Amino acid sequence: MNKHRFGNVGGVIFLLVLFTFFVSPMNPQAFAQNVVVAYQAAPEWANTKEVMENFEKQTGIRIPIDNKNSGQALSQLMAEKNNPQADTGFNHGITFVIKGAQEGLYAPYKPKHWDEIPSDLKDPQGLWFTIYLGTLGFAVNKDAIGNLPVPRSWKDLLKPIYKEKIGFLDPTSAFVGYVACTAANIAMGGTLDNWTPGITYLKELNKNSPMTPKQTSYARVVKGEIPIMIDYDFNAYRMKFSDKVNVEWVIPTEGTITVPYTAYLVKNAPRLENGKKLLDFLLSDAGQAAFAKGFVRPVRPTAMDAETKAKFLPMSEYSRAKAVDYQKMSDVMTIFQNRYMQEVLK
Repeated sequence: MNKHRFGNVGGVIFLLVLFTFFVSPMNPQAFAQNVVVAYQAAPEWANTKEVMENFEKQTGIRIPIDNKNSGQALSQLMAEKNNPQADTGFNHGITFVIKGAQEGLYAPYKPKHWDEIPSDLKDPQGLWFTIYLGTLGFAVNKDAIGNLPVPRSWKDLLKPIYKEKIGFLDPTSAFVGYVACTAANIAMGGTLDNWTPGITYLKELNKNSPMTPKQTSYARVVKGEIPIMIDYDFNAYRMKFSDKVNVEWVIPTEGTITVPYTAYLVKNAPRLENGKKLLDFLLSDAGQAAFAKGFVRPVRPTAMDAETKAKFLPMSEYSRAKAVDYQKMSDVMTIFQNRYMQEVLK
């Protein structure tokens, strides 16, 4: 009787071992089937959490959280070029994705709905494509600034009353930080070939001791730790309408810029087919609708419903937001970053 009992126990243990090997994520084959590694899959950014959840519900494939910014993701991909760990990436700033394509980091892939993307918002060979766009401005936590007036212009930010109340992400690493500096430069009369007006402005702004974190600082703005964040419209609208924070979104009077965020397939990705499935989903009706709920402008405009669109500032305000030559913006990024480090941070 005891032998029979122990024999049953041994059989159960054997079956558990088999289950663990063939089904659990510790088995590389099983891991390859139920996971896709996507750099910059940051849940707090552009409603990415819902995108990740909906993709897993639809496919059974999980996306691990990855909070890198665009510069960090590019550096990681370059370090892993001969032994890729990621399969894909999204939420990637366009200047960094162009550099990644030049470095040979991506594999060509044209997902479903490819033909609906405007030609200037995708690589003709399929090395990258836009998934949504954002417009830069000021997200102002009105409770955190107290009785101070809401800044309406780039020049307003230079006023001493806003000292230690302003933030923007590190422009040497984060794409949105570089976008902020590009927008300020153009607003001050500069061009992508002439950074002097922007550098002069940033040196003046530095007197107000701006905070320049490397990672997304959404929660810090919500909490009032950074009262005025130079950031995108979609983050400000999400704070206001989803998190019910007393935030006002401002498009500066001197103007600003609108920029694309992109996705790509990693060359020699270890889980290539899962990467393709994710890219297909990002452009699908469900993927684009999930992004639109995060108040970004999906690259397929029909994905945004009328209720969400009505929460945006009127188009008369957005007329001050312009597109730029994104290839040129990528080409001169290092020139700006070097001047920023040498002249602004000295």
